[in-house]
Amino acid sequence: MAFSRRAQRMDRHHRRNRGGGALSLVSMMDIFTILVFFLLVNSTDVEVLPSAKNIKLPESTAELSPHETIVVTVSARDVLVQGRRVASIADIERSGGDLIPALKAELDHQAGRAGTKTKRELTIMGDKEIPYRLLKRIMLTGAAADYETISLAVLRREGGKG
Repeated sequence: MAFSRRAQRMDRHHRRNRGGGALSLVSMMDIFTILVFFLLVNSTDVEVLPSAKNIKLPESTAELSPHETIVVTVSARDVLVQGRRVASIADIERSGGDLIPALKAELDHQAGRAGTKTKRELTIMGDKEIPYRLLKRIMLTGAAADYETISLAVLRREGGKG
């Protein structure tokens, strides 16, 4: 049976292209490598403090961005270090003295985990309604545990005027 010229041309074309169609994995690996590198580089620029729904932070026009430190969270009922409950506000108010023993013990433990070569820094994330005497006791306890820098977490207020 004789094929037309068109059928012969199509047959030659199909015979030529039977071995093709392979997927090039090298190009795909290059794209994924670049994507992973891009995500790793850009993910380290943001530091997020742990969120607590029951804490309303005060507002400020602070210019410094937060960085990773030990976080002491002060809610209406509890004091937490790195998310772990250390003491209740009622127990702290009943106890006398300037230092909070349970908080100091936990801060010493956290400092031991971080090592001695690192600069000890502490961030207090407290509700804006907590009494100053409680905040002062937490700061004194942090200083007694040899934390060199004690910062207060605030919400950045939009605009430049305080």
